[in-house]
Amino acid sequence: MYYLGLDIGSSSIKAALVEIETGKSLGVVQEPKEEMGMYAQKNGWAEQKPNDWWKHICNAITSLKKQYNISRTQIKGIGISYQMHGLVLVDKKGDLLRKSIIWCDSRAVEIGNTAFNAIGNDKCASQLLNSPANFTASKLKWVKENEPDIYNQIYKFMLPGDYIAYKFSNTINTTISGLSEGIFWDFKNDSLADFLLEHYGIDEALVPDIVETFGVQSLVDKKGEAESGIAAGTPIYYRAGDQPNNALSLNVFNPGEVAATGGTSGVVYAVTDSLSAKESSRVNNFAHVNYKKGDAPRIGKLLCINGAGIQYRWLLNNLAVSSYEEMNNLASEIAVGSDGVCLIPFGNGAERMLNNKEIGTRMVNINLNNHHKGHMCRAALEGIAFSFVYGMEILKSDGIKASVIRAGNDNLFRSEIFANTVATLIEQEIEIYNTTGAIGAARAASLHIGDFEAFGKTIMDNDHVMTFMPFKDKQPYIEAYKNWKKELELILKK
Repeated sequence: MYYLGLDIGSSSIKAALVEIETGKSLGVVQEPKEEMGMYAQKNGWAEQKPNDWWKHICNAITSLKKQYNISRTQIKGIGISYQMHGLVLVDKKGDLLRKSIIWCDSRAVEIGNTAFNAIGNDKCASQLLNSPANFTASKLKWVKENEPDIYNQIYKFMLPGDYIAYKFSNTINTTISGLSEGIFWDFKNDSLADFLLEHYGIDEALVPDIVETFGVQSLVDKKGEAESGIAAGTPIYYRAGDQPNNALSLNVFNPGEVAATGGTSGVVYAVTDSLSAKESSRVNNFAHVNYKKGDAPRIGKLLCINGAGIQYRWLLNNLAVSSYEEMNNLASEIAVGSDGVCLIPFGNGAERMLNNKEIGTRMVNINLNNHHKGHMCRAALEGIAFSFVYGMEILKSDGIKASVIRAGNDNLFRSEIFANTVATLIEQEIEIYNTTGAIGAARAASLHIGDFEAFGKTIMDNDHVMTFMPFKDKQPYIEAYKNWKKELELILKK
């Protein structure tokens, strides 16, 4: 018997099957094979059709069942991970009113900034733990202001994962974690953020019913069965945004546990039991998947580094090299500190952790007589690692004390130079796991019974690859980081 996990990204849908008894992954498929498109009617806009997500999910389920000879009745539960901060709107018939405004759409930035100034920093920090910024609530306000005919037909708003659960079950609901990522949750009063809804003029009736993150959220109905190939009556047991779900996939639930990812962009996601939002202008704070009203809070502090793996990929595409392996080998021939060469990797848009400054990528201290592409490769890996360390310093100033860091076995953490640099400078072991968001979502379906200890053991038994230990001789790393940080601060002062 199996659980199905779905990971709804903006570029593709991934679907995974795991054995219920062992938690072992049977396989993962991706749909479509090429990247999904986006609609951008204006600069800064980004929209997708929610029914395209559903179509690709149904295709992925068909592919999984065929590839592994699984029948619909062998799938006993569903877990859903989804791209965060999106907005889906339906009318009373459950029909879509417009395309989804997705996470990377920036049209509501000014609306959020205006609300932040009107409500005040103190109230936003103490109750929302964030600025309203460009999150789902501000996007809904944008629709109200700019598309009143559509707004007046809204029955419910949903996040992307809520909509997919609805397509399976014909039941509309959401979670506290989901509402918090849309900045609809008041952490001080442990309730809907009525004051923000009132400020935006949004009727509370538009908010879906709230269900637990782990538990029977809804059941696949006959229409859902006909379209998806999952048997009617199959429970949807779990739903979460992609970053909280990535943390779950790495067994990160408790204060001091930190999840890191090093893909195109980098993310450090730290769990705390504190409602401190000292760094709310640079760090986002959301209810983690195991947040419960009235209990000791579990808050996920999310710090994003836009210029991460994209920087290393840019070098791959523009240096005379053929592979990441070749780049890593070239870098390994260069001493720690890259002989003074520094690469500032922030070239992928405004960096929230740098107070939304867009400083671009800088490569400094290059001596044209002595330095070559090996120095550039090493400086790139170190520069990206240093940006992670810089981010950890911000989290530390906000009360995070890391006890363990767990990372996915993705492109940056495959590099020993990168992983050893981070581990040594933060003086913390980094555990590497070979897992994905879809596998994590499938396994999370098992948590409706509440056995978190067994869940963690499943991840350790099936996914642990290796652990990077901090080097005892850390002085060269400290000097290199100081040099890099000095260059960054000179840029930030301009």
